[in-house]
Amino acid sequence: MSAESTTSPKWLITGGAGYIGAHVVRALQQSGQGVVVVDDLSSGFGEFVPSDVPLVVASITDRAALDQLFAEHRIEGVIHVAGFKYAGVSVERPLHTYEQNVTGTVVLLQAMQDAGVDKIVFSSSAATFGTPETDLVTESTPTRPESPYGESKLIGEWLLADQARATGLQHTSLRYFNVVGSGTPEIFDASPHNLFPKVFEALLAGKTPIINGDDYPTPDGTAVRDYIHVADLAHSHVIAAERLAAGEPLEPVYNLGSGAGSSVRQIMTAMATATGIDFTPEIAPRRPGDPAQIVASGELAARDLDWHMRHTLDQMVSSAWEAARQAAHRDS
Repeated sequence: MSAESTTSPKWLITGGAGYIGAHVVRALQQSGQGVVVVDDLSSGFGEFVPSDVPLVVASITDRAALDQLFAEHRIEGVIHVAGFKYAGVSVERPLHTYEQNVTGTVVLLQAMQDAGVDKIVFSSSAATFGTPETDLVTESTPTRPESPYGESKLIGEWLLADQARATGLQHTSLRYFNVVGSGTPEIFDASPHNLFPKVFEALLAGKTPIINGDDYPTPDGTAVRDYIHVADLAHSHVIAAERLAAGEPLEPVYNLGSGAGSSVRQIMTAMATATGIDFTPEIAPRRPGDPAQIVASGELAARDLDWHMRHTLDQMVSSAWEAARQAAHRDS
């Protein structure tokens, strides 16, 4: 064990080898923070982690691995991004989802408590809202999750709140919808369930992307959703961590939303422009349960976490396309 590892404070990023976590790691480095990553690489990539950042390959359900990590590094706080993030699949694999997202968070909090680490930023989800009755979601919108994934994220928020009441844990949870784009071309979204990678995969294979439903009560008939750039998201995670480290008060929950949203047809148009591939999307029936519009207000996060949309839709799409092309070239 080096003297540097025990004396220099670092932030532990769980899931730091994933698409979002790796951007948080880089944002922390750019702010001058020391970083350690723990990731089981079930959906992340070791090459996403900078070579000068320690990577512990382990699950957050592995208490012994966490204890060793906390013993070997002076951890100031945790940004908890790790989790099983596929809402649709969680319906088919509820026990796996709860093990990763609930049991994992319990084990992490236990290890933190025993190591004397009392600061955590939790990567939550807008899936905690389910299908809200309002078009514009705020922090006071009732939570009615509709999948084991959404339920597990809400339970994670409860765990932090309960631990705070019991031990004084300093915490905040960040909820967000659709994270897109890339802050650096070598980090890409590899999810097989997200709109951007699904469309890019179709275009790269010479296939026609699909829009599910064009008869919604929206300006162009297609569903409207919140899309935010991953680098903007990562920045507000860092601000939250810095405010906790400074002992400044934060709300228990923040929505990181655009306040306006974009339609699926707008996304497709921007993709045709960014890729240079002229295509007319195929219209398929609506998917059951898909609401016409869900958009979150980011006003509270703008007040406290320096949150705002620094990237246009075109910039989100073009940066994501560049990363997807590099990934496809790498794998070819």
